[in-house]
Amino acid sequence: MSRLTIPTRDDVPAASKPLLDAVEKQLGVVPNLFRLIGASPAVLEGFLGNSRALTKTLDVKTRERIALAVAQVNGCDYCLSAHTYLGLNLAKISPEEVALNRHGHSSDPKADAAVQFAAKVTRERGHVSEADIKSVREAGFADSQIVEIIAVVAENCFTNFLNEAAKTDIDFPVVRAADAA
Repeated sequence: MSRLTIPTRDDVPAASKPLLDAVEKQLGVVPNLFRLIGASPAVLEGFLGNSRALTKTLDVKTRERIALAVAQVNGCDYCLSAHTYLGLNLAKISPEEVALNRHGHSSDPKADAAVQFAAKVTRERGHVSEADIKSVREAGFADSQIVEIIAVVAENCFTNFLNEAAKTDIDFPVVRAADAA
């Protein structure tokens, strides 16, 4: 059971309601995470704005691969469950690729560099080496895209940290970080 109250759609502050309506229009549902964030209209607005901006950066498969790696590093079962579902159903990533992503890798060489870098940024809290930067550049990522990778890491760390602190009830098919083979 969640340690923070996950408000119903009717119980969120009035300023959050139109934002959650937009989430429902896009996803068909309002996951617990969004209703939890909706307890603070300012945080929900900022989160959705950031998420919207990041959809204009890296492709959806790369963003989902990074989300899976970050959730695994941070041990966030809610986000692993959500991004496994989204990776398989939205980004059309194979189950084998999802497993690789959780381990900080990808079968695609360019994506592998991004996912490895994202996992290291997460594990090392940003303290990466010159060699790490060089490796992601050599894979074909421009400096602007390296900034975008780090932004996707940061967005996912926020949701990982929030969901772990709150122990948000998982409303996706459950995937556990501890079950990674």
